[in-house]
Amino acid sequence: MKCGWTRRAPRGLIVVTATALLLLGAASTVAAQASASAPASASPVVASPTVTGPVTGGNGATVLRGTTIDLASVGYTQSEFFLSGNATSYAPTAALGSDGRWQVAPASAAPYTTRIVVYRPANPARFNGSVIVEWLNVTGGSDVAVDWTYTHNELIRDGFAWVGVSAQAVGVAANKTTDPVRYAALSHPGDSYSYDIFSQAGQAILDSAPTILGQRRPRAMLAEGESQSASRLTAYVNAIQPLAHVYNGFLLHSRAGGSAALSQAPQPDVQAPQVVHLRPDLGVPVLTVQTETDLMLLGYLAARQPDSPGIRLWEMAGTSHGDNYTLTVGPGDNGSGAAGLQQLNSMLNPPTGTTGFTCDTPINTGPMHYVMDGAQYALNRWVTAGVAPAVAPRLQVTTSGSAPAFVLDANGNVKGGVRTPAVDVPVATLSGLGQPGASFCRLFGTTVPFDAVKLEALYPTHVHFVERWAAATGSAVFAGFIRPADAAELVTAAARSSIGG
Repeated sequence: MKCGWTRRAPRGLIVVTATALLLLGAASTVAAQASASAPASASPVVASPTVTGPVTGGNGATVLRGTTIDLASVGYTQSEFFLSGNATSYAPTAALGSDGRWQVAPASAAPYTTRIVVYRPANPARFNGSVIVEWLNVTGGSDVAVDWTYTHNELIRDGFAWVGVSAQAVGVAANKTTDPVRYAALSHPGDSYSYDIFSQAGQAILDSAPTILGQRRPRAMLAEGESQSASRLTAYVNAIQPLAHVYNGFLLHSRAGGSAALSQAPQPDVQAPQVVHLRPDLGVPVLTVQTETDLMLLGYLAARQPDSPGIRLWEMAGTSHGDNYTLTVGPGDNGSGAAGLQQLNSMLNPPTGTTGFTCDTPINTGPMHYVMDGAQYALNRWVTAGVAPAVAPRLQVTTSGSAPAFVLDANGNVKGGVRTPAVDVPVATLSGLGQPGASFCRLFGTTVPFDAVKLEALYPTHVHFVERWAAATGSAVFAGFIRPADAAELVTAAARSSIGG
């Protein structure tokens, strides 16, 4: 599909320091070591659960909040399986420090039965060999496939398999309540066991690939989670992965400054420090992707750490912890490209929420899902090919006042970070902050559209707007933060918009 733009370097001199070059080389070495044992192999220390299914019965449908698209129409299939076994909790053998170098040992054991949901290419030839294993988010009281919703277009077009894991007790309980017949067998002993349940889910995929993946053998196992799930994966990275060695890489999306507890009632309460860094000696790559909200409202600013051979951090300008895409656009986005114009128009006329979820002011309509697509691709390439993700500048923060604050440009958008056309060729001020109240709304940021006078001053003609938007999109692709297919959608949206003149 031609989209009327050519890839080119951004204007100005691109300076790459010797330090950055050394970092890229070291990061590639870490990834090469992590993928040297490919295809992925089962861990000798993680129990292999019993796999039953595909699950049917009850109301006849899988209970999971995520996308609403017809998977068959995009060449994918859906199935659901139960996993049963004995899970282990963990106890620290030394104090849990902020440096992330946690030392733990198995503690108690308890029986469990949980479920996994599997999306995979219907045609085995389309499977790219990588399995995304998402720790389902339960902040809202039920299982939600947040990162599947954000990144499903990238996963589908590149042929990933995706597995959502009900790792926590809240999700399991909600499933049983929603469909007590289908999920009658489920039983969860408590979240102290969630870490080993997540390990065993990965082990099950490796040991029972013919059943779960339809004869496909995984080449890479990539763990990921958003928000609450990312906080649990932060603890997993620091404490469990060094023992389990199930996963080949991690994508942490919107984690807070600390992490989830290692253990909790009714087992011993073992809380994490308020500030938790990722351990630098993990041996497999970790890509962390953060929004403006995460830095300032969720405490991540204090947990920032420099990139290192196995760690990358992308901070996204113009983004919030939750946004319009995940609420309204993303669930029905079938990859046709129509969502691009829908999202661009929403910046001009932003909603205050969706059915059953309304905030006082318009929520963020920013570009996070495009960057998340880029992050999925970058992590997979890091693990499977040893090519490290792009080094991203940090969002600019000033500490000259009474509290840290973002440095803003003339249009009110934050400077620095991962840049997209939404902030470099803006039609609105996009922020991860500013939503009043103490409810979930404060996590959804704000959008303040430019008025007609300002839009006309910035973009005297429609052609002028499209050319600038296309150039900024090309720069983001060149920098490694946006995928070419998404760039085509972005530029087509600009061309079909009425912005300019």
